[in-house]
Amino acid sequence: MQTIIDETIGIACHLTLNRPQQRNAISLQMVDELLQKLAEAEEDPQVRALVLRGAEHNFCAGGDIADMLNAQQGASDGNSDVFFHLNRRFGELMERFNRTSLIVIAVLEGAVMGGGFGLACSADIAIADRSCRFALPETRLGLPPAQIAPFVVARVGLSQARRLALSGAKVNAQQALEIGLIHELLDNSEALEGALQEHLGAINACAPGALATTKQILLDAARVSDETALGQLLDGAAQQFSRAIQGHEGREGARAFLEKRSPEWQH
Repeated sequence: MQTIIDETIGIACHLTLNRPQQRNAISLQMVDELLQKLAEAEEDPQVRALVLRGAEHNFCAGGDIADMLNAQQGASDGNSDVFFHLNRRFGELMERFNRTSLIVIAVLEGAVMGGGFGLACSADIAIADRSCRFALPETRLGLPPAQIAPFVVARVGLSQARRLALSGAKVNAQQALEIGLIHELLDNSEALEGALQEHLGAINACAPGALATTKQILLDAARVSDETALGQLLDGAAQQFSRAIQGHEGREGARAFLEKRSPEWQH
């Protein structure tokens, strides 16, 4: 890995965006490396959580300008689809992090801009310290936040997403907490690390299969738009519940409760 640092500790795979001189801007190479490490983490039976953060107290300042310049050269050479593929590849990254069965925790510091903003919105849990500054600056550069917008709407709602995306205004960490962009605001880096460990401890107490199933149900629920679809979702969820309660985790959870001990998945 050249653009990220990866380390697995206990139940968590830690991925650190590591281009500090560019404030951890996301390059195509970084996208490829993040997707590779995500796939490896999903295959590791011990891993339940993925922790995403940036090196040297910045999360991510957005997309990489060098990739934009290379794409411009490609377009000049007659490849009219080069910008489409560049932009869509980043969307694939956010889709994968959004829908992975792992629990994604974004640990946010400093710049959380553009693509970094989108990544933060794709996380299941987003925690930040007071150094954070959030923005969607694309329209000020003559561009739409094309791949980011759906994830922002899902996180903060259409009204706030319109305000942020259509003005490019910066939002501080306290404002981000108030609109639901982040879930927890800590005073400093030390408190941020403490909060991360608390979240990992809470995830460790949950059964891996139940976590994955619950996340899938929640994501599916967000797409329900009518009563017929809701009934179908609830039918499917009931089937998943039935399988779970009759499966190994359900039986182990019940035994552990009755025997007043920790379940076997809690390390």
